[in-house]
Amino acid sequence: MMASFLQSIVDPKKNWLAALHMKTISRRLRNYGLRYDDLYDPYYDVDVKEALIRLPREVVDARNQRLKRAMDLSMKHEYLPENLQAMQTPFRSYLQDMLALVKKERAEREALGALPLYQRTIP
Repeated sequence: MMASFLQSIVDPKKNWLAALHMKTISRRLRNYGLRYDDLYDPYYDVDVKEALIRLPREVVDARNQRLKRAMDLSMKHEYLPENLQAMQTPFRSYLQDMLALVKKERAEREALGALPLYQRTIP
């Protein structure tokens, strides 16, 4: 009951405030040419780091290029040109499936009592 209530609060299709928030985030990501998955920090979460290691090289290179472009635009106090902003897909995910797999594997290893494959440290 409570889970379905919370789900309806954050669902943009059911809650106008969530839809407004999603639209605002989308606009801000488009300004710099980023995707939502680019915001995950591999230094903060070791699962994200492991998921990025497992992704194809081209996907990781594209992510790094988007992050570099965003930092460059931010330092110049500029945004992407309007025609490039229209081409951006901020909520097209490339990391979520691999991240879910990594978290599932970690939970399975913990359930079996096995040692972790990588150490979970936060700098």
